[in-house]
Amino acid sequence: MPIRPRFPLYIVSKGRWESRLTHRALKAMDVDHFLVIERSEFDSYAEVIDPLTLVVLDPAYQRDYDTFDDLGDTKSKGPGAARNFAWDHAIAAGHRYHWVMDDNINGFYRLNHNLKTPVATGACFAAMEDFTDRYDNVVMSGPNYFMFAARKTCVPAFVTNTRIYSCNLIRNDAPFRWRGRYNEDTDLSLRMLKAGYCTVQFNAFLQYKMPTQTIKGGNTADFYAGEGTKPKSEMLAKMHPDLARVVFKFDRWHHYVDYSPFASMRIHRKPGVEVERGVNNYGMFLQQRIDDKWVAIDKPRSERQSRYSEGQSRAAG
Repeated sequence: MPIRPRFPLYIVSKGRWESRLTHRALKAMDVDHFLVIERSEFDSYAEVIDPLTLVVLDPAYQRDYDTFDDLGDTKSKGPGAARNFAWDHAIAAGHRYHWVMDDNINGFYRLNHNLKTPVATGACFAAMEDFTDRYDNVVMSGPNYFMFAARKTCVPAFVTNTRIYSCNLIRNDAPFRWRGRYNEDTDLSLRMLKAGYCTVQFNAFLQYKMPTQTIKGGNTADFYAGEGTKPKSEMLAKMHPDLARVVFKFDRWHHYVDYSPFASMRIHRKPGVEVERGVNNYGMFLQQRIDDKWVAIDKPRSERQSRYSEGQSRAAG
C-alpha cells in the first residue's frame, strides 16, 4: 500500500479555480486535501473541484485578523486569516499537526544524488511528518523552494532555524497564529524562533512554487499594484526591526532577514525515539517514461544514471 501523509493538508485559495496548481499537483499524487475558499467563490470552485474537498472560510477570521497596519478593509488582508481558520479546523478534527499550502505550487520534487526528481506519491509528506515529529521543540517545517536548492551543489538534507515558506507543516499546539497583511510566513517563522522553538527546512524534498506575480488570482492585484513589493518588505522591517531590513536588488524591493542569532539552537529528539539505521525510502522507487509508459528502474545506481539523461523520470510509491 502507498504511504500517505498522516495529517490533513489545506490549500488556501482565492480566485484560482482555473489554474488550481497545488490542487492538481496533490491530485496527481493521489493525496487527499482540502481547499479553504471564500463563500462568494464556492460555485466557481465547485464546478471544477469535488465540493466535498471545499471548506468555506468563516468570515469572522477575516474580520478579526491582525493585519499589522491601519489600512483596514481598503485592500485584501491576505491569506493569513484563512490559514488561521485551517489551523483551528485541524484542531477541531483532533489532529496534532496540519499542512497549509499556497495555491500556486506546480509540483513536488525529491533532491537525491544530484537529481531533482518529480514525486508522484504522498510519501514525501509522510517522510517530513515523521522527521518533524521526532523532535519536541520543532513546531514548523516544510520543503525548500525548487530554485533555492541547486542540484549540482552539495546541500544538506535539511537546515534548521530559518523561514518556512508556502508549504508549512505546523504543530497544532504551538502558541501562535498567523498575522500581517504581507510576509506572514517570515513573521511566523521569526516569532517561533524568538520564542525558542526550532524550524526545519528540507532540501531532500522541494516545492516548485511559481514566482510572485506570475499567476493571476490570489492577492496579486491588490498587493502589487502601485508600489509593487515595497510595502511587503517595509511591513516585515516594522515587525522585526532587530532582524529585518529593506533592500533593492534584482530590479525590485526585497526584505533581508538575519537568522544568525538562531544558529546555535538545536533540535531536541523526544525521549525514547530511536531512528533505524540505513535508508528508508518510504516505499518510493524510481520510474522512467519509456514508450509512453512508466517503467520501474531496478538497475544499480551507476547504470541507472546513464539512462536518466535519456528520458523523463519520477519517484513513485
